[in-house]
Amino acid sequence: MRKRAAERKAEIITSAIGLADKVGPDRITTEMIARAIGVTQATIFRHFPKKEDIWSGVALQLTGIMREAWGKIDEEGGDPVAQLEATVLGHLRLIEQMPALPAILMSRELHADNAPLRKVLLGAMGGFRQRLAGLIEQATAAGTFRQDLAADDGALLLIGLVQSLAIRWSLSGKCDDLVADGNRLLATQLVGFLAAPGDRSGTVNAKAGS
Repeated sequence: MRKRAAERKAEIITSAIGLADKVGPDRITTEMIARAIGVTQATIFRHFPKKEDIWSGVALQLTGIMREAWGKIDEEGGDPVAQLEATVLGHLRLIEQMPALPAILMSRELHADNAPLRKVLLGAMGGFRQRLAGLIEQATAAGTFRQDLAADDGALLLIGLVQSLAIRWSLSGKCDDLVADGNRLLATQLVGFLAAPGDRSGTVNAKAGS
């Protein structure tokens, strides 16, 4: 039975992601993708005229998954620190589900040859950074985090934590528990963001008296 266009496109994107983990994103060919899903190369090109279009589809899917996860976190509510933790750990879970993600994000060849892909991925990572910075600002305003903590610097530190964990996890053959390691190290990092007890109470009292 012939699949609908949307289903076939989703299948091609999923196959590309899986192959990127096995052979690396820079080595994937449309022939590999066609063979993996049992179709001809002509079928691949009917849905994606250029290989670069496949990677743009991957990036758009990734962005959608990230924003959907953030929406669920927002619906669940909680204080800014709880949402910050959920956002970082959710990103690590996404990497576990899509092991090729770090390689795709760091592939110089893909980025150099595909300006639309680079734009979408930069937008996705920029959104991640802005979300982290916004939650840090909220925690600072609430008196939970240090007043001298620059929100953007804090966001960069957390992104660096995610990236270093992802690289180590990938090099270890994906044997480590990525989320468990992230949870432990994130807790250590957030301790450095916390306001001193006296500063915290002072901020709360000042707000109460204003």
